Amino acid sequence: MDDLSPSDLKAILHSKRANLYYLEHCRVMQKDGRVLYLQEAKHENQYWNIPIANTTVLLLGTGTSITQAAVRMLSQAGVLIGFCGSNGTPLYMGSEIEWMTPQSEYRPTQYLQGWMSFWFDDEKRFDAAKKIQQSRIQFLQEVWQKDRDLKIEGFDSNDPEIQKALDSFLQRTADAKKSADLLLTEAQLTKSLYKYAARLTKQDNFVREREGIDKANAFLNHGNYLAYGLAACTLWVLGIPHGFAVMHGKTRRGALVFDVADLIKDAIVLPWAFICAKEKATDQEFRQQCLQSFTNHKALDFIFDQVKAIALCGQPEEENNDKLPSQYEEQEP
Repeated sequence: MDDLSPSDLKAILHSKRANLYYLEHCRVMQKDGRVLYLQEAKHENQYWNIPIANTTVLLLGTGTSITQAAVRMLSQAGVLIGFCGSNGTPLYMGSEIEWMTPQSEYRPTQYLQGWMSFWFDDEKRFDAAKKIQQSRIQFLQEVWQKDRDLKIEGFDSNDPEIQKALDSFLQRTADAKKSADLLLTEAQLTKSLYKYAARLTKQDNFVREREGIDKANAFLNHGNYLAYGLAACTLWVLGIPHGFAVMHGKTRRGALVFDVADLIKDAIVLPWAFICAKEKATDQEFRQQCLQSFTNHKALDFIFDQVKAIALCGQPEEENNDKLPSQYEEQEP
C-alpha cells in the first residue's frame, strides 16, 4: 500500500477506462492495497478484485456495504460511487441523479468556465441543446452502420423507415424555437424508435412504462442508468456541475446528466434492451452486453468529445485535459 502512490491510480484517462461495475449482496473493502468485493459462502469467503484504475463508476445495489478505507482508495482513483436499487435502478437520493463524487480542490476549471460563458444566454444554451440532439443522431448512425450484431437483428440506420424518422427529427430540431419544441421532437423520435425496435423483435404490444415489469421496460431502465453513470463521470471529470442543464428540467439538480446521456442511449441501450428481452436474457447478460457495446463503440470517448466541444465553443484545448491533476503532487501551504 505504501509503495503505491495515489496519483498512479489516475494513469488511465477517464475517457479511456473500460469498466463500470454493478454489485449486489456483497461487501466492498480494502485489502492489501487493493479494493475487493467479498461474497460470503457457506464453506469459504470469495474475494474478487476491482481494477479501480480502469473503472469509471461503481453502482452498489441491494445488500451491499462499503468500508471507509475502500471509499478512500476509490476516491483516489477518481471512481464515482452510486447507491441504487436492484439491477442498477433507481439511483437513490430522492428522484434526482446523485453520485458520491471523489473530492479534490484541484478540479479543472476550463470546461466549467466555458460552460458558464454561454449557459446564462438563452440563445446559446438552446444552441447547445440542439448540438446534443444532433450528435445523438450522428452516434446512432455510426453505431448502427458498423455494428454487425445489430445489423443481424435488423437494426440498420440505412433502413428507409429509420432514415425518414431521423431526417424528420433533424429538420424539426433545426426549426425548433424553444426547449419545449426539442422535448416534443425528442419524444416523437423515441416513440418511432420504440415502434421500430418492437417490430423487429416481435414485441408489437410494447408500451413504454418506466414502472413496467416486462423485460423490455426493465432493460431500458437498467441500461439508461448505466448511461447516466457514464454521463455523470464525464461531467465530474470535466468539472461541470449537473445542475447546468441545457434541455431537460432546468429546475432539477441532476438534469444535465439526462442531457448528456442522450448522446448514447438511442444508439446502444435501446436496441439491446429489445434484443435481450426477445432472447429472455438475464439482467447480468443484458448489462454485460451494454457495457461491451459501450467499450466497442467508444461511447465514453464520444461523450467526452461532445461535452468538451460544447464547453469550449471552438476554443483550443490542451491535450489530455480529462486527466485529473493529482492533489497529492502539490502540498498545501
